[in-house]
Amino acid sequence: MLELGVKALLAYLLGSLLGSLLMGRLRGVDIREQGSGNAGGTNALRTQGWRFALGVVLVDVGKALLAVGVLPGLDLPLVGFDPAVGRSWLAVSCAAAVVIGHVYPVWYEFRGGKGAATLIGAIAVLAPAALVPVLLVWLCCVMLTGYVGLGTMLGTATVPVYLALARPTEPALFVFGLAMAGFVAITHRSNISRMVAGSENRAKRLWLLRPR
Repeated sequence: MLELGVKALLAYLLGSLLGSLLMGRLRGVDIREQGSGNAGGTNALRTQGWRFALGVVLVDVGKALLAVGVLPGLDLPLVGFDPAVGRSWLAVSCAAAVVIGHVYPVWYEFRGGKGAATLIGAIAVLAPAALVPVLLVWLCCVMLTGYVGLGTMLGTATVPVYLALARPTEPALFVFGLAMAGFVAITHRSNISRMVAGSENRAKRLWLLRPR
């Protein structure tokens, strides 16, 4: 269990490195004090522009690729490989930890983003084909409603459904997908409240089917 604990902790610490705040230091801004106050890619785009947001996404996706694609296979000194720990469970534990680190970063007073970009990076390693329904549902939802947050929640919810149908013999992946769908819904609770109140911002450029 030492390997599991150490690598999950390292994944969490890696997840705590937020692209928006690292990029913000270069520009001298803290996007948690602008727009929606969230340290994620959507708020970065709205407040700082697409170049800044692209850098944010690259960092937030890249750290997940490292945490899930590289970290589980590292032979760490004094840790080694534990034969009692299933490799699939280790991978999803690191994936969950890097997403949690992004949302609750120890380096930034536990005020992070909502986990979507980092989760995309994790899924890209664990089950890349699952990104197809995620992106299709996200795009259709945003085109119909203009709500990026709603599209993110619904897109994430397709992951456990896809895994249950396409990879039913891998329970670790299904548990991860189900847990992350619920976690992303929790991180978007403020979006849900604003949608209910009718005050949520809409992505007008992507809201192609809006009423005229």
